[in-house]
Amino acid sequence: MDVILLQDVDKLGLRGDVVSVSRGYMRNFLSPRRLAEEATKARVAELERREAERARHEARTVEQAEGIAETLRKTVLRFEVNAGPRGTLFGSVTATDVADEIWRTRKIRVDRRKIDLGDPIKRIGRYDLPIALFEDVRVDVKTLVVPIGGELPPEEELEQMAAEEAAEEAAAAAEAQAPEEPVEYLDEEEDVGVPQAEEPQEGEAPAAPVSEEEAVGVPEAVAEPPEPGEGAARPDEP
Repeated sequence: MDVILLQDVDKLGLRGDVVSVSRGYMRNFLSPRRLAEEATKARVAELERREAERARHEARTVEQAEGIAETLRKTVLRFEVNAGPRGTLFGSVTATDVADEIWRTRKIRVDRRKIDLGDPIKRIGRYDLPIALFEDVRVDVKTLVVPIGGELPPEEELEQMAAEEAAEEAAAAAEAQAPEEPVEYLDEEEDVGVPQAEEPQEGEAPAAPVSEEEAVGVPEAVAEPPEPGEGAARPDEP
């Protein structure tokens, strides 16, 4: 089925794209998270109208592209995001986020497909994002991805944080792939602790066989008291 993405979805598409997915993927993943909606004819027509409106704000000549590039060279985008202690984002910064921020701060419309972001940004840091504005007109836009309420540490510290996290991930992956140690199983006799018969030394007589009762420690029978006989004194006799 065809759906319209309401947000950027990694390895699937950008917000506003019309993509084909299975009904199960839509029902179980995209729809509950409000990541997509069904691509009805009315909604597709509305998206096409919006795209045409946006295109009118994009550079249509080399001269226009050069003027936009000059403005963007002086621009520093800033994203404040939730991040962990090692600088990993709880989420990501996507090409759509960059295009939206350029429009918000500079009122310049840039096609998000022309932002050469590669993979979404998933760490705090300083970035130069290349954007193709027109044929042979490209510009790198300085972008800061900082933790909410904080500032970026020096570049050396950012590199150290990234290296430490990469080392932890590599160690965890190696541990997950390590083969399991073989398990030793004891003999039945060793498991229950039955003593093994010792071999006789040279010149010694072989040990007498041990009976089953002696092996398991059965106590010897206690002799019963004799029945009172004729000569035995009875309690009522003087």
